Amino acid sequence: MNKRILITGAAKRIGKEMALSFFNKGWDIVIHYNSSKDEAEGLANQMNSERNNSAMLVQANLDNTNEVENLVKKILSKNRSIDALINNASTFYPTPIGTFSEENWNALMGSNLKAPLFLIQSFHKELEKNKGFIINVTDINVDRALVNHSIYLAAKSGLQTLTKSLAKELAPNIRVNAIAPGAILEPPNTDWTAEQKNNIINAVPMKRMGTEKDIVDAAIYLSEAEYVTGQILNIDGGKSL
Repeated sequence: MNKRILITGAAKRIGKEMALSFFNKGWDIVIHYNSSKDEAEGLANQMNSERNNSAMLVQANLDNTNEVENLVKKILSKNRSIDALINNASTFYPTPIGTFSEENWNALMGSNLKAPLFLIQSFHKELEKNKGFIINVTDINVDRALVNHSIYLAAKSGLQTLTKSLAKELAPNIRVNAIAPGAILEPPNTDWTAEQKNNIINAVPMKRMGTEKDIVDAAIYLSEAEYVTGQILNIDGGKSL
């Protein structure tokens, strides 16, 4: 039986490329999505047409505790194990001081911190049994300052701390690491001007934007590096130096 990985936010962008890469390495994929139903179904159909029953779809708004619980129940009810978890899904938008609301807090903490923690708790026995791994996706700006994004960075900081703490708590049978992307893609529904993009590139020693492949390569490395745990791997072209 193939190993099975749950990737949150797997319908589009980096999550999709992760799903395809692990699929091509022989993994079965649990594709989580929130609102991107068409894209998720298209990806699952593509995988299942190539290898029968290799992809499973689960829908959930990760800000909602009940929906996270239902996601877990749906996966475990299929009597299949989970060998790995990638907490990739993320909500990102600015919250300048003076504009905070509980809705902002719930949305940014939900997918970026709360859901990853409770998904890990829900699957840790399966992962321990299978000597699996967890990869969290954080942000290089945790160690920098990103104006107007204090709630988002608080959530990602928590996820980074959680990564290190759980790496010790869940060792030796579960490895827990994180990937901290730099300038990879424009935020969803955002189009940078040529000037904005040039300013970003000029701040990167490698003098280019990253790609989905750069993040996927890091995820594949961490999935196979059996003596690596508790690490935050910056994929940023040297921007954080």
